[in-house]
Formats: sequence, structure tokens, C-alpha cells
Amino acid sequence: MTLRVTFLGTGGAVPTTERNASSVFVNREGDQLLFDAGEGTQRQMMRFATGFSVSALFVTHTHGDHVLGIPGLIQTWNFNDRERPLDVYVPAGRADEMWELIRVANTTPSFPVEVHEVRAGETALEREAYSVEAFATEHRTRSVGYALVENDRKGRFDRQRAEELGVEPGPKFSTLHEGEPVENGDGELVHPEQVVGESRPGRKVVYTGDTRPVESVREAAEDADLLVHDATFTEDESDRARQTGHTTGREAGELAAAAGAKRLALTHISSRYAGNAAPIETEAREPFTGEAFVPDDGRKTEVPYPDAE
Repeated sequence: MTLRVTFLGTGGAVPTTERNASSVFVNREGDQLLFDAGEGTQRQMMRFATGFSVSALFVTHTHGDHVLGIPGLIQTWNFNDRERPLDVYVPAGRADEMWELIRVANTTPSFPVEVHEVRAGETALEREAYSVEAFATEHRTRSVGYALVENDRKGRFDRQRAEELGVEPGPKFSTLHEGEPVENGDGELVHPEQVVGESRPGRKVVYTGDTRPVESVREAAEDADLLVHDATFTEDESDRARQTGHTTGREAGELAAAAGAKRLALTHISSRYAGNAAPIETEAREPFTGEAFVPDDGRKTEVPYPDAE
């Protein structure tokens, strides 16, 4: 099943010609989710062909570089005669601000919009096969991060073993894989645990938004298949990172290593590194032995299952 992350905006508070303001688009098997929407997000969606069928928007905090793209998106959806409802998730206490932003251009959505306030530790969105969980971050304002966590999958079905136990190929295989016993050709019961392995983990994608590298983020990122983490500065600007509620490349790498994440995407790159973000990437790779990268705007990253061969 597809789980694809498209980096629409990887820049910091000030966009550059190379990096737009913050926004990450996630397509999970046709469910299209948008995390933050900085200025120019809708143009990035067109440019990188993600489509506009977003069902849910997750806002980490209401600083301008994370939300100023929302009015334009609302207006475009109106022009396109959108009818599908939109769910918007914001940190607790920020619903009124979000409604002001949605209506900033005297535009009342022509489609249903519901704004939900979420707190750290709460489930923002729950679907049959996955959920999006909010977790605590540390910035200069009320903020949360979001973790998309898939449910465990069924164990592998051992076809050879099922045939050895006398089960004929066909619908009974599916019945066993669904967890129900069947009769073999001799009328004996064959139970699922005889032919189905242990459940297998789903995938986890974690998006921090702007944050310091705090313990709550490490806990949320534990065993993440992809961690998208603030890496605004290099270590020589560590004092600035602390003052502004951001993270350095090295700190992001250390957190990813402590969390056991498999891959680390470094985002919210300060405009001072507009010409060369390689030092941030280099710093992160020193403590983190997994794949660490600074994505360019438009990069699409497929997230495989943990047990993919």
C-alpha cells in the first residue's frame, strides 16, 4: 500500500527561491493529508502534482510560515466547487484564530469545514487502518506535532503449511487468514495459528513542525519509519536555536538516533543556508547512522513497510 510523503515546503520563517514555507503532503493509499500550509502551498501542490483532494489539514502552530497558505487554498477549493468536507486540526486554544484565517479574505467556505482543537496525547484522526496522534513539542507558542501510525497487519500466511494440513487452496485460505478455523478434506479443524504468523507492524511517519529536541518528541518518534524534524540551524547557531525554539542538525540527528528512527528528513531550513544546506545534513549524520537527508522542495519519499524485503 502506498505511503508517500511529498515535501512541498522545506524552508524556515523566510521563504527563498529554493525553499517554500513549511508544508508536507502525505498520500496514504488515496487518503490525502496536509501538514501545515505556509504561504504558496497551493502553488507547490500544482507544481509537484499532488492533487487537491485533501481530506484533513493538520496545523502544528499558527505562526505565519505554517498557515498563511490556508486562505488561498480555501478560495481555490471554493472556485473548484468543492463539496467534500474538510477537517482542520489545530493546537488547543487556536480554533478562533483558525476561523479568522479561513475567513480573512471575506471568503466563507462553500463546503463543510470543521476545526478541531487537539492536545498532546490525543488522537486527532482515527481511520480503520491508521490514526494520527498529536504529541507535545516545544516552540515559542502553543504547538503540537503529529504522528501517522498504522495499525498492525496480519501475519504472513503459510500456504505450504496449509496444504500440508489438508486445506484445499481457495476461499478457505482467506478464512484462515481472517482468523477463523476451517475444516480440511478429512473433516478436521485447522486453526489460524497453525498457518498464520505473528502480526506485523505498520508504518509510522512523524512530523514535528517547529520544536526543540525534547523528550516528548523522542517518545513520539520511537521506531519511526520516517521522522520529519525541525533542523533550522547548524551547531554554531545553537544559542539562536534555543532562543527561537528550534533545533540544530546535530540535535535532530541525536534525537533520531535515540528514538531508533529509520530515516530522518531535516526541514525548516533557515534562509541563511539558502545556497548550501549540506552542513546541516552532515551534522545530523554524525550521531545518526540511518538515512538522514535535507529534502529539496518537491521531493517524494516512499515509506516502505518495516519488514519489506
